[in-house]
Amino acid sequence: MYNVWDEKRTVSDRTQEESASLIKDIIQAAVDAGPKAGPLRTFQAAKAFRATFREFIPQIAKGDFSAPKALRTLFERLGATYVKLGQFVASSPTIFPKEYVLEFQKLLDQTEPIEWSVIKKVIENELGPINKSFAYVDTKPLASASIAQVHVAKLLTGEDVVIKVQKPGIDASLKADLSFVLVASKILEFLQPDWERTSLSAVVGDIRASMLEELDFNKEARNTEEFRQFLAQNNLLNKATAPKVYREFTTKRVFTMERLNGISMLDEETISKVAENPQMGQEAILTALNIWTLSVSQMPWFHADVHAGNLLFLDDGRVGFIDFGIVGRVSDKTFKAVNELSTTLALTDYQGMAQALCNMGATDETVDIEKFARDIEVVMQRMSSVQPDITITEMQNGAVGGNLNFDESEITNLLLEIVELTEDNGLKLPREFGLLVKQSLYFDRYLKILAPEIDVMNDARVSGIGGEEKENVGTSITKVNGSKELIIDV
Repeated sequence: MYNVWDEKRTVSDRTQEESASLIKDIIQAAVDAGPKAGPLRTFQAAKAFRATFREFIPQIAKGDFSAPKALRTLFERLGATYVKLGQFVASSPTIFPKEYVLEFQKLLDQTEPIEWSVIKKVIENELGPINKSFAYVDTKPLASASIAQVHVAKLLTGEDVVIKVQKPGIDASLKADLSFVLVASKILEFLQPDWERTSLSAVVGDIRASMLEELDFNKEARNTEEFRQFLAQNNLLNKATAPKVYREFTTKRVFTMERLNGISMLDEETISKVAENPQMGQEAILTALNIWTLSVSQMPWFHADVHAGNLLFLDDGRVGFIDFGIVGRVSDKTFKAVNELSTTLALTDYQGMAQALCNMGATDETVDIEKFARDIEVVMQRMSSVQPDITITEMQNGAVGGNLNFDESEITNLLLEIVELTEDNGLKLPREFGLLVKQSLYFDRYLKILAPEIDVMNDARVSGIGGEEKENVGTSITKVNGSKELIIDV
């Protein structure tokens, strides 16, 4: 039997069955795209390519052309699908090259808002006349991104809510684009059979499935409800919350949820409050860290995007978790290795860390554990020396103000260093590990800003994955919900 890995294959080695399968995939993609969206998106894509090419011609001539920057610019012009694909690249340092991961961190997901009359029509098509459900809807959007627009509103029963409304036509556009990207990946693998070992089309297929699911807001609503249920089951609703979902006003294209009154965990106002009352900052960030850590082990998925905008410091002193569109699932193997890594990290056991990473990653060669440990030690020492730039000033009225320099690319750079040194030592880490570590690095930064005196490794108030019961959470981390796959909702 022919083994594809024994020697490099070429396109001439392809069988008639493989050729027929590719043709079938191309035809199916055309059907999925639809008779209108396909040609329209082709025309729009041609315009985007032309505009990007013209913009970068001078740089090509000067010899300072940046392929990652050009691709990021093109993705922004191509719209929703490619913005989401770019976000996937930015959150996948274990899969994509460093320069692309860093550049796609800059990808803009802010779009010009759609006029109210169009959004109103979407809401009424889904829920009926607005005055039958809402006492008031602010016609000016709170935010506008590639797929949806958010408006503040009030229910007839008096509750303050926000309405997330899917932009019209986005589903047809997404299906057309994703079908094209999937077919393109299969054609590349067909022409370059050796690329099959990278599982390019399989990765694209998984992204396609996840992104098409995102078009149904019922899934994000379920994630939000499940997180609230997790908080309730662990008696944590007095410490943290997630928005209440109003199911009667939620459909595939409209998501109505409670409006949480608070500010971003790293908002200037938060920093000012913490400067006046350091205990407040400690309690808030320790609560957020412990609850997120507990959720990783007890829930079938974890919140995979805990940047400062998705963690709120609420007016009532609780922590608010929002935006459950990006979640990850941890396999049994990775969860066990993360537990080992957490323990060795607490003990500053670099050789143990190296072994834990080896237990998690895939490798075709023998890893030099001692060398790997020395490399880890260098990176860990550099990580511990990095401090955020915080300036506290006294205002004319006597109030205390805070100014913070928090560079998100620093988080990515640290993660990329870890990924790079593992690859240099012959290991390939799963994407789920990258997602987990990135969230941990976020929390590391928040702790240095809001609770700089806390010794994370030795403070009894800090729960580690797989750790013992901690007073801040009030429950032990013991239950593991394993999964054999990673699911990313982007």
